[in-house]
Amino acid sequence: MSTIADNIALVSARIRAAAQASQRDESSVRLLAVSKTKPAAALREAYAAGLRDFGENYLQEALGKQAELGDLPLSWHFIGPIQSNKTRAIAENFAWVHSVDRLKIAQRLSEQRPADLPPLNICIQVNVSGEASKSGCTPADLPALASAISALPRLKLRGLMAIPEPTEDRAAQDAAFAAVRRLNESLDLPTDTLSMGMSHDLEAAIAQGATWVRIGTALFGARDYGQP
Repeated sequence: MSTIADNIALVSARIRAAAQASQRDESSVRLLAVSKTKPAAALREAYAAGLRDFGENYLQEALGKQAELGDLPLSWHFIGPIQSNKTRAIAENFAWVHSVDRLKIAQRLSEQRPADLPPLNICIQVNVSGEASKSGCTPADLPALASAISALPRLKLRGLMAIPEPTEDRAAQDAAFAAVRRLNESLDLPTDTLSMGMSHDLEAAIAQGATWVRIGTALFGARDYGQP
């Protein structure tokens, strides 16, 4: 059975090859370990193999892991849907939020970000494929939302996040990620981040400019949704 360290090496090789194929510096693509449903011991193993950035979808699960792993210098990213009653804990305990899709949520994060912490890094989630089941603002609503968020104190708008409709068709993957890149380029704002690409489509995402790839299954194996 492969270890988490083995899996990290394999994913890192995929990232390196994809970056080289796109004539990009591999250091411009960062690996975010999606650790939802995985125990703290798995994160500790990933840390020992060199990972520092971890993405969590479920707040209570994430806070438990943060307490258990408080001895490690980890950077925590919130990547799941955000309810209004969760914003204070997110603002207080995360370095990045990839899943902001409403101004109300951004305003609450801004108001609740502690003054002694650096500004909270924000990505706006865009529903690029128009799926009813997915969170994210519409492409039409993006310019006004981005402009409003960029003006809020205690936040730093970094760019966009997207989860396109899953497909194994490379051309369709490229088209979806290219649409996200073009949306980001159309913003008259100093953004530097595209959070896009997962275990099955990271190559296409990197080809279209991804700076964070969010990888779970390829690192940790299938998720156990029987866990809290």
